[in-house]
Amino acid sequence: MNFRRGAAALAAVAVIGSAAPAAADSSPSPSPSAKLPAALFGDGDPQYDGVWRQSLALLAQDTAGVEPAASAVEWLTGQQCADGSFGPYRADTSKACDAKTMVDTNQTAAAVQALTALGGHDAVTTKAVDWLKSVQNKDGGWGYTAGGASDTNSTSVVIGALAAAGEKPAEVTKDGKSPYDALLKLALPCDDKEGPGAFAFQPDKKGTLVPNADATAAGVLGALGAGLVVEPGKGDGTTADGCAKAGTPEQAAANGAAYLTEALAEDGHLVSSLPGAEDQPDYGNTADAVVALSAQGATAPAKKSLAWLEENAAEWAAQSGPAAYAQLILAAHATGADPRAFGGTDLVAKLGATGPEASDGTRSDRAGADGTKDATADEKKDESGSGFGIWWFVGVCLVAGIGVGFLVSGRAKRKQP
Repeated sequence: MNFRRGAAALAAVAVIGSAAPAAADSSPSPSPSAKLPAALFGDGDPQYDGVWRQSLALLAQDTAGVEPAASAVEWLTGQQCADGSFGPYRADTSKACDAKTMVDTNQTAAAVQALTALGGHDAVTTKAVDWLKSVQNKDGGWGYTAGGASDTNSTSVVIGALAAAGEKPAEVTKDGKSPYDALLKLALPCDDKEGPGAFAFQPDKKGTLVPNADATAAGVLGALGAGLVVEPGKGDGTTADGCAKAGTPEQAAANGAAYLTEALAEDGHLVSSLPGAEDQPDYGNTADAVVALSAQGATAPAKKSLAWLEENAAEWAAQSGPAAYAQLILAAHATGADPRAFGGTDLVAKLGATGPEASDGTRSDRAGADGTKDATADEKKDESGSGFGIWWFVGVCLVAGIGVGFLVSGRAKRKQP
């Protein structure tokens, strides 16, 4: 999913108003040095998304049949705190995590999904799942940070982690409430004029549910108990057509898929909700929508949007970095398409070139003799390595400042196109 796990979420969570833990009240760690670990995917500053983009990259490689570099996997496992949680980036893992260490549910859940898929990391994933359970909210859901108000994106990515780890999400409860109870409360009714069947990220300051395409893509996956990787041909075959009262998670997922289908119908893509960019395509959320529709079984609209991505998303991915390539690979996989022949682009090779050498020889040659790689000033300015530039983060903060946006997953609130 888009950089739904990252700094943007922190900004949104703060604006929407949630009970933040001590760590969330502390100042973020200073930006990492320009010398980044050679095992890390991407050259951009990983302060807000290092674990997220690493997890997506490893998942995408595994999905494409590539055995990731051992160093890349070891870097990810080494980011875990003693309590089981993960934050975006710890430059010095020899120092124990403390109250100032920024950790969150999204990075943790993404790491669980990646490491479970790769196998052999039960000790790490068990601790991570235990931490996620320990910070579950009383409504059954999760916020971006521990104690933060539940949101659709965070709750959904945690559901994916629980399912990947062999848990039954419906049985993971707090005060008798499951994650599905939280999602159903965030689903808009069919008589809503703005977005019947959509999911909201969170209620706004007035308690109103506002349709959000980004959250809807996440909510469909969460309601189906699916993770970031969706196998082609899965889903119950229900067509994404119409809306019915969502008394069950499955119906909420069907309603959300119908909303996405309508939003994608005209142009095959979603549009940005950032101020000044409302007429611009949102490539990342479109890829997320493809995965969500595929999970629901709405293959026709999913393939239509994938075809649009094949024609238009290569430049975006090249500018955005490894998480963007990973999103496209996961979208291609969900529809049964070949990520090595994606509109003339080999996404697998492109992703491999942003990180350490994998078993098939795909690699980046950016590592220096000291085992680190340089992130140039231009790269830091224009590419965060997470599927969005630093300008995106600034934009989200501005949006959050006027009470409109969230991050992620928190991610930034996405309005109905």
